[in-house]
Amino acid sequence: MDLLYRSTRDSHVQVSASQAILQGLSVDGGLFVPTEIPALHVSVEELAEMTYQETAYAVMSRFLTDFTEEELKSCIQNAYDSKFDIEEIAPLVKADGAYFLELFHGPTIAFKDMALSILPHLLTTAAKKNHVKNEIVILTATSGDTGKAALAGFADVPGTRIIVFYPKNGVSPIQEKQMVTQKGKNTLVVGIHGNFDDAQTGVKSIFGDKALKTEMEASGFQFSSANSINIGRLVPQIVYYVYAYAKLYANGEIEKDEKINVVVPTGNFGNILAAFYAKQMGLPIHKLICASNDNKVLYDFFKTGRYDRNREFILTSSPSMDILISSNLERLIYQIAGCDAEMDKKLMKDLTLEGVYEIPSSMKEQLSDFYGNYAAEKETADTIRALYESSGYVIDTHTAVAADVYKKYQAETGDMAKTVIASTASPFKFTRSVMNAIDEKYDAMGDFELVDELSSLGQVQVPEAINEIRNAKVLHDMVIDKSGMKAVVKDFLGM
Repeated sequence: MDLLYRSTRDSHVQVSASQAILQGLSVDGGLFVPTEIPALHVSVEELAEMTYQETAYAVMSRFLTDFTEEELKSCIQNAYDSKFDIEEIAPLVKADGAYFLELFHGPTIAFKDMALSILPHLLTTAAKKNHVKNEIVILTATSGDTGKAALAGFADVPGTRIIVFYPKNGVSPIQEKQMVTQKGKNTLVVGIHGNFDDAQTGVKSIFGDKALKTEMEASGFQFSSANSINIGRLVPQIVYYVYAYAKLYANGEIEKDEKINVVVPTGNFGNILAAFYAKQMGLPIHKLICASNDNKVLYDFFKTGRYDRNREFILTSSPSMDILISSNLERLIYQIAGCDAEMDKKLMKDLTLEGVYEIPSSMKEQLSDFYGNYAAEKETADTIRALYESSGYVIDTHTAVAADVYKKYQAETGDMAKTVIASTASPFKFTRSVMNAIDEKYDAMGDFELVDELSSLGQVQVPEAINEIRNAKVLHDMVIDKSGMKAVVKDFLGM
């Protein structure tokens, strides 16, 4: 029987998986959630024998039920291939008593590749299934990693165009260089004066513009999203938690059914929500540890039940987490509200109008799966240096936030369960922050000098994604005020 998806803001809106992927966002502004979380139907013994691709099919086939076996396996094979620099796709590295799940071996050296390598294939397959004749326009806001991963996935894919908005001074130099040198006749990258939340709010506003939607239809276009609001982004992320657990079991690190903890550096809440869904599928996860940086809106929420974006926006060395509106949290809010769309709608309206909402105690009691904490900038740098000095292992700033919060969790609770830390980006993506953390003497070096120094220091090869952009030509240099986003979209589409 097909699993359907409903809107978090109107339970009467129900669509198939392929329709949810095509639409990205529901017409009422809600996010699509599965009507139920399916159970894992294979044992850990079976999973332990599977490749990453086989694990992906075992998990994703439970959620994307209107895709045929042939269609889904084709999407998986096209996604998880030689674009990744390691056959395992997502290896586990043991360091300092934890298991770092390296999610950065894809073409843009960040965890976003894990979902954005497959999303174009899911989307174009979904378009064929639903007899879509329009050209699909991917509209995305990025805090640094989603943008490049989406651009790489959709570049020159027939029947699609992609427009990425990013905060001009809110991403790392390497992240920006990766985006603005992107090739592809169907790609556009635009910097905005503002922060990520401004870019994301602008994109949501364009999605919700009914007059523009009518105009687009008349011109043969329709919008979809590559942000983690798209269920086609979220479902592939569930896979690597299942894969990590199976590998721990296969390697004799855990017993059957032994519970583990998962730590995720969190901004938009999609990656940790995927871990929550994995737990609900039956994966033996004890605690979901939500790690924030100085923009600790999620830490405050888990502590108080009050979500308040009315605060200073802080630019940190972990820019992909510099977010005050965690879009995917809405999916969790809907679930702990007992799938009450009206309650969810009210809370999201409060967030839009007042910048704050507070959940009742009955909902707060359902957050016991989660633990939240944060790492300040100095703590993040200290964690990078300490881990390097003790083990020789070099991690990026986002992973360091998670590693620091994990230490705080252990100190607070005494819980010594085996723990997987989601390592969400290669240290090569944030070389200056990483090298300065190890020793401030490196600050005098240029960006690509630092790359070579990091390679020597960590005894790891420079990723191809970095070598590609050393001398690449800037192809996208547009920077606009956030009020001009809609006009740029129309101009790019020739409307």
